[in-house]
Order: sequence, then C-alpha cells, then structure tokens
Amino acid sequence: MRSVIHTATRFSAAFFSSQFSRKSTSLFSAASIHLRKMAHYLTELRGRPNATDYRVYLKTSDGKYISPFHDIPLYVADEQECGVPPKKFKTNEILFNMVVEVPRWSNAKMEIATKEPLNPIKQDVKKGKLRYVANIFPHKGYIWNYGALPQTWEDPSHTDKATMCCGDNDPIDVCEIGSKVCVTGQVIQVKVLGILALIDEGETDWKVIAINKEDPDASSLNSVEDVRKIKPGHLEATVDWFKKYKVPDGKPENQFAFNGQFKDKDFAIEVIKSTHSYWKALVMRKKMKSDEIVCQNTSLCESPFKCSDAEASTVVEAAAEYGEPLPVPSEVDKWHFFTK
Repeated sequence: MRSVIHTATRFSAAFFSSQFSRKSTSLFSAASIHLRKMAHYLTELRGRPNATDYRVYLKTSDGKYISPFHDIPLYVADEQECGVPPKKFKTNEILFNMVVEVPRWSNAKMEIATKEPLNPIKQDVKKGKLRYVANIFPHKGYIWNYGALPQTWEDPSHTDKATMCCGDNDPIDVCEIGSKVCVTGQVIQVKVLGILALIDEGETDWKVIAINKEDPDASSLNSVEDVRKIKPGHLEATVDWFKKYKVPDGKPENQFAFNGQFKDKDFAIEVIKSTHSYWKALVMRKKMKSDEIVCQNTSLCESPFKCSDAEASTVVEAAAEYGEPLPVPSEVDKWHFFTK
C-alpha cells in the first residue's frame, strides 16, 4: 500500500472540502491521502469517509500501530514507555493529551471505537445509519474541536457522588475552545480550564473545557472565569449546544448537574484523575467479555491485553483499503431553529 504523508495543515483543507461541499470530493480523491503526520503520531485512513467502513488508525512516529484509547499517555509529562503518571504534581503545571475526534464546524459524529481492536476512530452508527449532528442556529455542527482524554474511562458501574448518576462507558470528553481547527486523529496538548456535567439519558457524561497549549490565548486562559472574560459567550453557547443537539432527532432537551453551571479547574482535574483510575482498573482486569470494551494495546507492560506489533499490524491490514469519500447526505446542510 502506497503511503503519502502530509502535514495536518495541508490535510485540513482537503478534509473540510469533503465535509462542507459535496461538489469538491474530487479534490480529496486527487490528493490520495491515507496517511497523515501529527506531532508525535501518524494517522492511517482506512475505508471511505462518510461510509460505515471508515476508520482512522493511529501509529507512532516510527510506524507502530497503537490504540488512541490505551497507548497515548493521559499526562504529557508521562510520554515514556510503560510509564505511570507521577503521584505528585502541581495543578498549574499539568498538560493533558487530547485525541481529536471531531473537528470544529463539522457534523459527522466521529468517536473512538471502544469495542473494536486497537480502538480506531470511526463514525457512529445508529439503526444502521451514520450519525451527523444537526446545525442548530446559530451553531454550525460541533462548535469546538471535540475529542477525548486517553487513558480515562467513565465507569458505568460507578455512581458519581456529585451527580448521583453512573458513568457513560466512554473516555472522558473534551471541548477544546481554541481558534485553530484541528483534524480527526490529531493529538494535541491541552490545558484544562473547567468541566460541565451533562446528564445524558441518566448517565454522567462529563465535558471538560480545555485550550490547546499552542493557542494564542492559552497563556491568558487558566480558569472558567478567564474564559468568560476573554471568550465571552463560549460557555453559554456550550450549554445551549449540549441542551439542544438531540432535539432534531425527536429527543427531549438534555439535562445537567449543578444547574448547568461549570465547575472549576481543580474540580475538573479531580474528575479526570478518578476516570484515569477507573481506566487503569479496566486495562488490568484478567478477562474481557465479548461485548465489553476492547483493551488491546501495544505499550502497557503489565496489562494482560498487551499485544505485539505484528498482531497490531494484522488488525489494520484486515481493514478496508482507503477509498474515495462518499457524498455527505443532503440533510446535513439543514438548519434547525428553536425559540425560547
């Protein structure tokens, strides 16, 4: 298989031309892009964008396939093989790795496939159809770079003391509010600013608010209050988006813990630390049922689910070859209006 490596910036133009204009899919095809380079990681594309077989696999800079869920360290300071995050650290010095699943302004509901080998990023499917979020005026698609913190897990068997609801069985979600539009599979380093507690169908679904450390405003943003001052309207728009994004599908508005108020940075980091501890228990368990989260990884030395590089390569080689994107469904361009 031929591999063409492009920078994230070069890929971004081709990617968004396919997402926002069905007439421009030929530009994407002509580029023949199916391997992209991110700072420390590569992403390999398989299947066809806007199709159920589309997958984004991650690999290290030296070409070894990894799980974005289990193999990328949560803490940037812990970028080492078989490492464990330091037990003691200063809150204001912590940077976290974030795996970008959905670029800002796009509609396809991309997510880490927790129940597939190596956990590639794929588009969510419901009742046999690919999922796209609606355009809820004045918001176009997702209003931030949306993704997850690796090596975290919201345990569905654990009832959160603050929300009195169990976890949603996924890595913890992140809304990155910087000005740069990222691409699916990109791994960025973020500062955590606060957290919102969405209650989604009776489950706790934390939404971490963060900023890319490379953003021009990153040095000025250190708290939720800083966001209110420097990026007025961002927090209110976030609550509005999460409240209404499922309404076009015929569902009621979502609810929140704490009356929809954002909790501060310290609270957010404590939540992240707890979800990291649940993840560690997950990858260290002795057995895994067929319908549970797949913990296959290539770097966790003590995990019973650690696999060889050859085994990881076999997983990717079995996936469909990268192909030309399919057209985006016409209904994705529709807008939905709500009145108070």
